[in-house]
Amino acid sequence: MAVQAKKRARAEKAPSLSTFTWEGQDRRGNKTKGETPGASIALVKAELRKQGITPKKVKKKPKALFETKQKIKPLDIAIFTRQLATMMKAGVPLVQAFGIVAEGLDNKSMKELILKVKVEVEGGNSLESALRKNPAQFDDLFCSLVGSGEQSGALETMLDRVATYKEKTEALKAKIKKALKYPIAVIIVALVVTAILLIKVVPTFQDLFEGFGAELPAFTQMVVDLSEWMQEYWVIILGVIIVFGYGFSELKKRSQAFSDSLDRLALKMPVVGDIIFKATIARYARTLATTFAAGVPLVEALESVAGATGNVVYRNAVHRIKEDVSAGQQLNFSMRATGVFPSMAIQMVAIGEESGALDEMLAKVATYYEDEVDNAVDGLTSLMEPIIMSVLGVLVGGLIFAMYMPIFQLGSAM
Repeated sequence: MAVQAKKRARAEKAPSLSTFTWEGQDRRGNKTKGETPGASIALVKAELRKQGITPKKVKKKPKALFETKQKIKPLDIAIFTRQLATMMKAGVPLVQAFGIVAEGLDNKSMKELILKVKVEVEGGNSLESALRKNPAQFDDLFCSLVGSGEQSGALETMLDRVATYKEKTEALKAKIKKALKYPIAVIIVALVVTAILLIKVVPTFQDLFEGFGAELPAFTQMVVDLSEWMQEYWVIILGVIIVFGYGFSELKKRSQAFSDSLDRLALKMPVVGDIIFKATIARYARTLATTFAAGVPLVEALESVAGATGNVVYRNAVHRIKEDVSAGQQLNFSMRATGVFPSMAIQMVAIGEESGALDEMLAKVATYYEDEVDNAVDGLTSLMEPIIMSVLGVLVGGLIFAMYMPIFQLGSAM
């Protein structure tokens, strides 16, 4: 832990890199130009000379006034790790592999990140220390696993494991988002369509009804009253929705207690709660399997796993497990004592501890629950489609029926 703290301190003191544009000549005397990240013009010139380029003009690239940088997503990191692992297994040197990966990227932010790491490694730093200078993209777990690979002399194998871990984790996140996004999107569309009908369409019928001179049916009158209310207050309603959404988001970011309450509530939700539970178990098992297989001691591995679970209930449970394991208790007994892990996962861990193949058993647990999440998401999607169609039918069909009721009554009276 002290070594990691020193590495983080060095990373914080390291100068930030800027992008420099340059023009020069290669070994054959041909004119060439490009962009290179670096800490200063002198260091960029030195780097170019190493590459056989005689620099003629080097200047710092000006920042665009309204530059919109592309975000670096976790999936981008997963793909980068897989590409790096594949190239190193093929015998491509690490620095050269960085250059090859960077050239094939369209995301400028990701390209700059890789070139920054490349410069650090070329300067004699370890890959772990170079990655730690970018904590927003490479978390402590990622850097620790890479460091273990460098120390053991099996960096390409470790990168392959990290790539598999990141791919599985992102695939699991995508499944959860798929389960939540579809119904939420359809409900929002339904509410927007209903609001448009109430604000724009119903007033047209209302003018028509006034010419009848007869009392409107109760249901139609209720819709007309709701339409009048929406026409008068729709700006306030929209403002309240925006403020509520922004306030909810900020509160979730700034209040740990509120965020923890949402985590607990998520596990108790019908249908969705079961998916989140299975996904959390899968993340726990996958992270622990990857770190333990990398040679990280179990107690240290559990520290990394706690943050990777993504839910406060299991984060607290893993911290209790860590304390029990530190006191000499077996992992499966510690998991059972928390009361939040399923029996199947506990039994598989017990078998792994007895047979000395804990990482393999944890990987099987992770695969099982990842498949369970996949099946549950497919089932939820199939279940939600008819329910959503029914809701849409009731909302839109109800409004149309309310508008035509007076016309039907007028026709029957004639």
